[in-house]
Amino acid sequence: MLKNNDFSDIILGRRTIRVYDEDVKIPREEMLEMIQKATRAPSSVNLQPWRFVVVDSEVGKAKLRPLMRWNTSQNDTSSAMVLLFGDLQCYEYGEEIYDRAVAEGKMSKEARDEQLGEIIPNYKSFPKEKMKKAVRLDSSLAAMQFMLVARSHGYDTAPIGGFEYGELAETFGLEKERYVPVLILFIGKAAETVEETVRLDAEQITTFI
Repeated sequence: MLKNNDFSDIILGRRTIRVYDEDVKIPREEMLEMIQKATRAPSSVNLQPWRFVVVDSEVGKAKLRPLMRWNTSQNDTSSAMVLLFGDLQCYEYGEEIYDRAVAEGKMSKEARDEQLGEIIPNYKSFPKEKMKKAVRLDSSLAAMQFMLVARSHGYDTAPIGGFEYGELAETFGLEKERYVPVLILFIGKAAETVEETVRLDAEQITTFI
């Protein structure tokens, strides 16, 4: 597929789409490519707490549909629903991430040992609510990056928070005490035309000191 490398068009042309072309399917290899690019988003001490569940089958969508509240049309028509979770135990991947950084010459072993010696005990000590805020913030950055990457691949998207949070993880086999729902992204080809929405002027929302 021809990629769109026009940054201004990607940013300014993005729209929130709620009705999709049901005939468009996204190859799983391409979905993984887009997710990989989305993971270039920043995260606190590079612990990458985002976890993706891609619902692209009829069986998966049927399982998801009862949890979608008023967003069932998006579930029914989109190419896929991307469920984004934050992993409250993301620090368990710390050694793997930092070991790879050492192996690839991006960090010294001494720096790895020093940083992990501080990071992992610190994260383990976080109260649950503080940890939830941390992983949701980082995962939201990955979500925005995914939407822009998707547009560069020629797809349309929309993020939603209108779903049954308390049931989402367990419905798809995840531990609800560990994996916190962040949001759901629709992705596919638009089957509707959406006008640009109004934004407040930068001067109105910015203060220089």
